[in-house]
Amino acid sequence: MTPRCDVAIVGGGIVGLATALALAERAPDLRVTVLEKEADVGRHQTGHNSGVIHSGLYYRPGSAKARLCVEGGRLLRAFCADAGIPVHECGKVVVATNAAEAARLDELYARGVANGVARLELLSADGLRQIEPYAAGVRALWSPTTAVVDFQQVARALAAVLQRRGVQIATASRVVGVRRVSAGFVVQTPHTDVAARWLVNCAGLYSDVVARMAGARPDVQIVPFRGEYYLLRPERAHLVRGLIYPVPDPRFPFLGVHLTRTIHGGVEAGPNAVLALAREGYTRWRVHPAEVAMLLAYPGFWRMARRYWRTGLHEVVRSLSTRAFVRALQRLVPALDVADVVRAGAGVRAQAVRPD
Repeated sequence: MTPRCDVAIVGGGIVGLATALALAERAPDLRVTVLEKEADVGRHQTGHNSGVIHSGLYYRPGSAKARLCVEGGRLLRAFCADAGIPVHECGKVVVATNAAEAARLDELYARGVANGVARLELLSADGLRQIEPYAAGVRALWSPTTAVVDFQQVARALAAVLQRRGVQIATASRVVGVRRVSAGFVVQTPHTDVAARWLVNCAGLYSDVVARMAGARPDVQIVPFRGEYYLLRPERAHLVRGLIYPVPDPRFPFLGVHLTRTIHGGVEAGPNAVLALAREGYTRWRVHPAEVAMLLAYPGFWRMARRYWRTGLHEVVRSLSTRAFVRALQRLVPALDVADVVRAGAGVRAQAVRPD
């Protein structure tokens, strides 16, 4: 017999789980099922990132990203407090290393103020050193409300809360097809079909694939970018107190290689942004031929490649060469050396790219 629910959510990452919680809180009688293809929640983008709760500096005032970043940070902190999950309010410095970057800090500061980010402060070089003694820059922006957390721990806590509220979380339930029927949708997995009145797509790296399964025609395709990390050796972790970021280049969608003191006490360096040859390509050796073919057939990929090929080539070099990677870190913390870092894990970003 096909299980029935009111809402089927595809994807058990933090977005899918938070969506399920919002539905459970607003409509307790709603029958909600979360379908997650892995054996546990939060296995992909949720569990492979820098663990940063951003304050809302980067986004255009009035945009959904700006509003949701600030409000999402507030809600996340409240959830973590209720669940007993540690949040380290370490703060972040955005470091300008030249005059052009220093000028862009003013725009970041203005955006942050417009977005309601509290206690922002522009720092001189001396002020920067008071917060991060080993950082080097001509100027910096201090965001004390930026924090770190373990997002996989958050995801598991969300799953536990949802199960207590009666939400069904079906792990090892990869969606292989979606049929539209008069009463809504039938979502197909290898083990069973789930009938739902509404379908919510939170499938992350495969969100465009799921959308097409459901009969939608998304105006974007996911292009996967692997972000690789290094760890500072424990005896060099004192070089970083909190979070040290570069001034982002407005031409690119990524924030640049940065240094992060994690919730567990170590210091991560990264990530870079190199094209992945599989949507779950956590190593350079992981290649998914069908996904590569889909990527190469997409006009938006080629337009992006023509526009950013120099940057892409630089990222490939930085992926292959620890020395090149460390050079980017030395712009922020000159005392770092190749011997101070060891290769760590990686994540894959789901970058939505339009055809034009």
